[in-house]
Amino acid sequence: MQAFANGHSHVFHRALRGRAGGDSFWSWRDDMYALAGVLDPDLLHQLARATYAEMRLAGIDAVGEFHYLHHQAGGTPYDDANAMGEVLVAAARDVGLRLCLLDTCYLAAGFGEPVQGVQQRFDDGDADRWAARVHDLAGRHAGEEDVVVGAAVHSVRAVPREQLAVVASARPDAPLHVHVSEQPAENEACLAATGLTPVALLAEAGVWTPRTTAVHATHLTDDDVRTLGDAEAFVCFCPTTEADLADGIGPSVALREAGARLTLGSDGHTVIDMFAEARAVEMHERLASGRRGSWSAAQLWDAATITGHASLGFQPRDIIELAPSVRTAGSDPLWSATAADVVPPSDLDPAEVAHDLATVIDACWSRV
Repeated sequence: MQAFANGHSHVFHRALRGRAGGDSFWSWRDDMYALAGVLDPDLLHQLARATYAEMRLAGIDAVGEFHYLHHQAGGTPYDDANAMGEVLVAAARDVGLRLCLLDTCYLAAGFGEPVQGVQQRFDDGDADRWAARVHDLAGRHAGEEDVVVGAAVHSVRAVPREQLAVVASARPDAPLHVHVSEQPAENEACLAATGLTPVALLAEAGVWTPRTTAVHATHLTDDDVRTLGDAEAFVCFCPTTEADLADGIGPSVALREAGARLTLGSDGHTVIDMFAEARAVEMHERLASGRRGSWSAAQLWDAATITGHASLGFQPRDIIELAPSVRTAGSDPLWSATAADVVPPSDLDPAEVAHDLATVIDACWSRV
């Protein structure tokens, strides 16, 4: 079977697994910011290398890394302004994982609100300076088969309205991804500030094209669904993270019927298991609709492999093998397998990867 594409990753969130508290997305975000505040290039490289190895053990061959941790504390660039992006490239190469580095523009704390605290590490000052840095990074990796440099809008609250079009046009032939309508509060703030939904605001800036991926797309109006479908955009659902953060259940069937194309991601790495992500799309739809069978195994395999790779600018490459398992006996593995059933690549030792993860995650939290 074809290896998976993980369409949406924040690699440093792996250190939050089982450690982030709070009762909402917003309280979880406080823990995430605390972690983001202590990472330097060396520690990020160690954490990314171990997490990307975990992905390969789970049968993933390509990942879309939604990368916004750009600068030093206070926002001062490193001597190499792309140092943090380069360590992600190195980490992926260390373990044989293909990387779509989605360099993310993040300029504001909210509508009309300047960045503050750790968010200063994310901020390039304006979209033109962000674009200049990304062009430099892309030039370094032009023509490489294992790295694609794409672009991302963090969210409508993090990029001012008048600068969205700069991000949308910065890498016109590369993947463009954006968090959209993950939380009702995001929609409410956008409507209050602009009179538009996030999807409509992004449409105004020319964001929606067949190369664009809407990440989450959980709380959409009927018009939003039509906009994404008419654009033939990708929509990346991350069901285990969306459940973990109490985001809600997105309209996967409505989006598919409108013409959007489903992909899957592990996002905050509550688990790294594309079988779990694929199954959850159908299982969450059953809970929301009271109806079974909205997604077939074949449709979900396609989302996790062929369509997922396309959203990252890659073609499927590797083949993965499943070990015999009591879980999969007599069943399509889409409905029964877990990442633990994937035969490990010969160049990775699962015990060593587990040790590396435990060591680097402890090192991260010792700094918080």
